[in-house]
Amino acid sequence: MGERKADRELGMDRHITRRDFLNGVALGAGAALVAGPIGAGKLLAAGILDEPEVQNSPSYYPPAKLGMRGNHDGSFAMAHQMRDGANASALGAPTNTGETYDLVVVGGGISGLAAAYRFRQKIGKNARILILDNHDDFGGHAKRNEFRAGGRLVLGYGGTQSIESPGSYSAESKALLKELGIDTRKFYKAYDRGLYSKLGTAAFFDKETFGEDRLITGMNTTPWPEFLAKAPLSDQVRQDIARVYTEKKDYLHGMSQQEKIAMLRRISYADFLTKYCNVTPQALPFFQTFTHDLYCVGIEAVPAYSCYESGDDYASFTYAGFDGLGLPEHEKEEPYIFHFPDGNASVARLLVRSMIPAAVPGSTMEDVVTAKADYAQLDRRENPVRLRLNSTAIQVKHAGTRVPAGEVNVTYSQGGKLYQVTGKYCVLACYNVMIPYICPDLPEEQKEALSYLVKAPLVYSHVALRNWTSFSQLGVHQIVSMGSYHSLTALDFPVTLGKYEFPRNPNEPAVLFMLRTPCQPGLPVRDQNRAGRMELMETPFPKFEKEIREQLARMLGGAGFDPSRDIAGITVNRWAHGYAYTPFGLDTPDWKEGEQPWVKGRKPFGRITIANSDAGASAYTDVAIDQAFRAIAELPL
Repeated sequence: MGERKADRELGMDRHITRRDFLNGVALGAGAALVAGPIGAGKLLAAGILDEPEVQNSPSYYPPAKLGMRGNHDGSFAMAHQMRDGANASALGAPTNTGETYDLVVVGGGISGLAAAYRFRQKIGKNARILILDNHDDFGGHAKRNEFRAGGRLVLGYGGTQSIESPGSYSAESKALLKELGIDTRKFYKAYDRGLYSKLGTAAFFDKETFGEDRLITGMNTTPWPEFLAKAPLSDQVRQDIARVYTEKKDYLHGMSQQEKIAMLRRISYADFLTKYCNVTPQALPFFQTFTHDLYCVGIEAVPAYSCYESGDDYASFTYAGFDGLGLPEHEKEEPYIFHFPDGNASVARLLVRSMIPAAVPGSTMEDVVTAKADYAQLDRRENPVRLRLNSTAIQVKHAGTRVPAGEVNVTYSQGGKLYQVTGKYCVLACYNVMIPYICPDLPEEQKEALSYLVKAPLVYSHVALRNWTSFSQLGVHQIVSMGSYHSLTALDFPVTLGKYEFPRNPNEPAVLFMLRTPCQPGLPVRDQNRAGRMELMETPFPKFEKEIREQLARMLGGAGFDPSRDIAGITVNRWAHGYAYTPFGLDTPDWKEGEQPWVKGRKPFGRITIANSDAGASAYTDVAIDQAFRAIAELPL
């Protein structure tokens, strides 16, 4: 009875639209319960593969779905079957649709959409293109989250956050943004940099990690000794943290600048703090999750110099210990303001609009924000470009026995049935670790290279609030919670664009961002990513919901926050395959130029080429675009 009462107080009994309590359960594990590789129809009958909604039905509108999003249920069961040993022939004979295209793109994220866009530029507007994606929405990680709260629309980003440093984009990426109508200078006015200027950062110390729950405001602005005096930490821990933040000591005295840089590249930030700054190991939990947002692992796995290089321009905290080392000054970067209200989902929507105008009405970067996409327009027979959702590619193969042949056959699964289409060319803009399974004819060395590129898992949870008065009362806009389930909580970026107005008044509804990075400290980075992915796939939505409600209640309860009353909606964007593999870890091999696995893995194979940010080993939008343009350039047109 006690637990049920506590759940009611958290609002777990409140009606928040979500699919059902199966959301997020390890469907890959569920598939293993059915003996051997099975066909798509049997997966569907077993309840392991969801029956997808028909994307041309009037009610089909994925951005408004709450509950488990990102790698949602139904998007990965067939891919896991391929991973676990099934092959196309074991899954049954596909129905040949009779459809032929100039290009078939596997993956409807920004890279896949950009590849289709670039191919159309080169071939002409009449080029017939089919884009397949296994998710129920386009955009890949650039997903749009919509909420209705207080009678108004409030937006969030399901993944890719912003156009970061557009001034450093390649000429091709800059040109694409311009062609789509994106003028990044407009964000200087659209992004309200004054709204949060009087609201700072708080730190939440949880009882499980630090002995008691305590929220302390003024992080980074209150002098460190004064700030830490309020923290539930020992005197030694307080003294050591304050010392490395305030003294400008050269902890690597006697080394040249280059020797210092080389040393900091070889040691973790945790080792730098304890072995060179002489910080007590008991202080490390304070710093442990600082690297989670950017690197998806803790400070024991991230080189100290990477922490220094990442700086603190956009972070909720600063890295201690570097001020006295005499390291090269950070280059002045562009402000982190180039953000649509739905993140880079608007970039994806503009790409779709450029190729399928009827699907996203309007004509400007402003009106795309509030335009309601018409999904029924995406896959119409008369469209030169068609975008087919809920469709998992399971085999991509040159027709005939010769490579390159004149065509590529692409088999995909949709709604428990297999289908085959044909294209003159194919671009694989999907997760690169899946390519060896769906394109088995690739050379073994190339498949091995592709398999190396393990993505980093992460969770972007968004909570629609009926108001944000609790944050206003505390005088904060973000909270660092070093030991909690979600390590960072922040009010959304304050952007007003077109007819979309950011809720500036604390009495208005708002969207709250919460970050979780599942990792296993002590393992190599790629193994941490694998372990984190397993954790995500085994965690059902109700677990996320309860953790969110409890954490917000514990952090904000003193300011009057009531999770049962104040939460209007919850969306958990689960990215079991999140950030592209990036070579930052201490265990990263020293590859020769051209021998890096992402370079070897992206080699063209006859009429098949490979895009996506994986191919550039960097989880940024411009990399996804650049790799798409390269993939099109490599097609033997």
